[in-house]
Amino acid sequence: MDAEPITFLGRPLGPSFRSRTVTIRPGGTRPYAEEEWRDALVVVECGDVVVECEAGGRRTFATGDVLWLTGTGARALHNEGSGSAVLVAVSRRRAGED
Repeated sequence: MDAEPITFLGRPLGPSFRSRTVTIRPGGTRPYAEEEWRDALVVVECGDVVVECEAGGRRTFATGDVLWLTGTGARALHNEGSGSAVLVAVSRRRAGED
């Protein structure tokens, strides 16, 4: 279970949710894995994230943008900026998760 109450967009969420923070360092790339982002609403907490699609398209998302990555055909997440990019993903807890 999370040590502190989960907040999302400045509001507390109930115990049926979990959050995860993903940091991509400057110049870094994180390969996309569908199961990692399944059922998650994702907020760019700081920095810019470039989502690269399997078809080759790229789209940049900035601080405050909200994403849904499941089923998008994403291939990788890139940070082309000079500072870290931080993503916060909130999803429902699955049965048996602490």
